[in-house]
Order: sequence, then structure tokens, then C-alpha cells
Amino acid sequence: MKILLACEESQRVTKAFRDKGHEAYSCDIVDCTGGFPKWHIKDDVLKHLTDGWDMMIAFPPCTYLSYAANGYWKRKGRVFDRLQALHFFATLLECDCIDKIAIENPLGCADIIVRKHDQIINPYFFGDPHQKRTCLWLKNLPKLVHTKSNDLFSTLTHCEKPLPIYTDKSGKKRTFTESLSGRQQNIRSKTFPGIAEAMAQQWG
Repeated sequence: MKILLACEESQRVTKAFRDKGHEAYSCDIVDCTGGFPKWHIKDDVLKHLTDGWDMMIAFPPCTYLSYAANGYWKRKGRVFDRLQALHFFATLLECDCIDKIAIENPLGCADIIVRKHDQIINPYFFGDPHQKRTCLWLKNLPKLVHTKSNDLFSTLTHCEKPLPIYTDKSGKKRTFTESLSGRQQNIRSKTFPGIAEAMAQQWG
């Protein structure tokens, strides 16, 4: 298949699909950090939706969509940033020229305004010892299969759920990925290897 990885500079999912023999390309407005610029389109992804893709997996920025940092939502001008982000999200999800679409994002206002997510996953569902609740919005794609234990029909994919490492000011216990902030958020935003492999294995 010819696959577009929208808003992916890390190329982690791009490489997972390439390893399965697919023609996958990342696309972002910044340079790729995955080491394969020949597989990267540095441009606005909206300009490339009609380039003949069989599938798109998109990771739109969640800064103005996520429920994180709700204290900033009332800042002047924030509503326009949120509306612009929602428009971008909906444009990707409702693209008629691509048959198979998956959108990845944290739980946020798109879940209410655009449409409800189809699935929630965590990295530890697929063998990475981290917790980061992630929503998937799907079009013509099945939910990602994962299982907590071996049985007659399935093989264990989960690892142990990570324990909290600290308690925030509100008293909520947080894990490692939730503690990342500032420049470290770039680490948190990257797709975990187990999820990337599951996408390529199950959707490819």
C-alpha cells in the first residue's frame, strides 16, 4: 500500500510500515528526525491528501485539543487556536479521497465536537512499559487487537502496567510519561515502538 503518516517527524510508524514492504511516507512541516529524509515530505499535509494514498495514519498536534492544561483554555485568543485545531483534525478524519484512515490523539475536545473515538490504547498494551492513554478514531480500519494473557486463541501482548512515580499538586498519581514537560514533551509525543509495530502488523 501507499501510506501517508501525517504529522509524523519521528518516522517511527513510517519505518514500521516500510519494514513490512509498504510505500510509506511521513509528512510534517518540520524536518524528520527518523533518519530517512527520502521518505519524508516536509510540507503542509493538507496539500498532499489527494496524492493517491491507500491509507493515512495521522498524529495532529494536540496542544489545543487535549484536556491537559485546562487552566489555559480561557486565555484570550485560545478559542480561535482550538477551533483551528479542530478544523484541521476534522479535515484529516473526513478526507474522502483516502479509503483507510486512523487519527491518534489524547482524549480531548475532538471527542465531543468532531465525533467520539473508536478505541483507547496504552503503550503497555503492546509491550512498552509506559502509560499514555491514547485515543484512535478509525475509518475502514479495525481496532488494534491486544490481549492481557495467553489462551487458546491469542498471545499475550500486554506487559505490566507501570506504577506511578510521583503525585501532582492535585493529589493525582502520575507515571513517567505524564511527568515530561517542556522540551521533553517531544519524547512523550512520539509513538511507542510496540504501537507502531501493531499498526504495521495489523493494518498492513
